[in-house]
Amino acid sequence: MPDEAHLWYRLATALGIGLLIGVERERRKGGGPERHAAGVRTFALASVAGAVSLVLGGVPLLAVTTGGAVVLAAVAYHKTPPEDPGLTTESAFILTPLLGALSMRMPAVAAATGVAVAILLFSRSRLHRFATTVLTREELTDALLLGAATLIILPLVPDRHVGPFDAINPYATWIIVILVLAISAAGHVALRLLGPRFGLAVVGLASGFVSSVAAIAEMASRAAREGALMRPAVAGAVLSNVATVILMVIVLAATSLATLRALALPLAFSGTATIGYGALHLLRNLRGKPPGHHETGRAFSVKTAVIFALTVSAVLFAGAALDAWFGAAGILAAATVSGFANAHAAAISVASLVVAGRIEAHAAVVPILAALTTNTATKLTVALINGNWAFARKLAPGLALLLASAWIGWGFSRML
Repeated sequence: MPDEAHLWYRLATALGIGLLIGVERERRKGGGPERHAAGVRTFALASVAGAVSLVLGGVPLLAVTTGGAVVLAAVAYHKTPPEDPGLTTESAFILTPLLGALSMRMPAVAAATGVAVAILLFSRSRLHRFATTVLTREELTDALLLGAATLIILPLVPDRHVGPFDAINPYATWIIVILVLAISAAGHVALRLLGPRFGLAVVGLASGFVSSVAAIAEMASRAAREGALMRPAVAGAVLSNVATVILMVIVLAATSLATLRALALPLAFSGTATIGYGALHLLRNLRGKPPGHHETGRAFSVKTAVIFALTVSAVLFAGAALDAWFGAAGILAAATVSGFANAHAAAISVASLVVAGRIEAHAAVVPILAALTTNTATKLTVALINGNWAFARKLAPGLALLLASAWIGWGFSRML
């Protein structure tokens, strides 16, 4: 049992929750004999009643209080005018004493939940408009598919390496599918909110911090499906490479500052070139002819996500097979193979060897650049598989510029 000072604070929290919900309901209550039964005072008393019940009688008395709220809500619903058959006020009234009781044990959680409930009640018109006029049937279907893939299928997928060479982890592969679906859904939302010119560019840059390969796969697929979005999709794909360079700096700074200093010139060269190329495509996108009307359609393509995951799995399998057949010829070979899947993970692994004192910082530069090279090859591969030749031709110069500038930077660093 909390002391008296804490008890007053928690009772005040319960009262505040009831007042907040009650004020919102009072505005919807109406007037005259047809008005709803519960308003600001009723909700405030219900919340305090739940709190006092838990203090005096524990869960049994709280159950009695909640049962009384259910009875009162049923009576109020019976008296509700036929033209307003909703159960929103009655449901909120039953929930209020439970929130009051929760405030006696977890006041912060109860207060946050109370605010969320009030916002939900206040947003009635906006939510109804969103559900009935803004959200399409296809978008709702995709939202349910994404939820099922994440919350139902993912927990059932085994989290262990299987198959020849133990190269494939089904759990990690399905996470890749979810990642591509989520990036595609984000791109769809950005298109709806910002339009084709800005939406895909913003999503490409942001998604690049999660997975530039996945971002490029999604942009390629979108460009192949809707030719009018070719220019903004290329801009989004190019900007995802900007995120690749920025994230490389971040992970090396967090792992080994010595390695970051050794890679300063290669990263500076590649970062400058990639940002310049991305800015060029963004300006072309802004100055070019605006894309035509964008149909809402589906938020993502499950087929695209599965193809991308299978492509990455095939790359991992090939790398594991080469390693098993020919052996890992040192750090360079290991970084080169792992770079096919993730350049940043390879960079972290090599930088960790520098921290452990197993190699010098300057010896880490070539393995990390090799990982960046093979990762770029993966990007071009998924661009071809998920998109078309037109998209790949527009993206390839940016990828080549990223690599060439990085290796040129390494050459300059050797001369200094």
